[in-house]
Amino acid sequence: MASKLFGTNVEPACAYCAHGFWASDHQMILCAKKGVVAPHYHCRKYVYAPLKRVPKKAPRLPEYDKSDFEL
Repeated sequence: MASKLFGTNVEPACAYCAHGFWASDHQMILCAKKGVVAPHYHCRKYVYAPLKRVPKKAPRLPEYDKSDFEL
């Protein structure tokens, strides 16, 4: 079950599983249960780990000049 932190409709993926860890090449997942698997794969032993999620970048705020705040 997904946490409210990222919404309730998080798709299962080994990249977010408590049993999986990124390989040194950052292309595959090293799973303690299944071995080497793809990041979007998931199995019956999937356990969601919300701290493994990487947040999206924050939107850039527009830059203002001092003249924008003058009357």
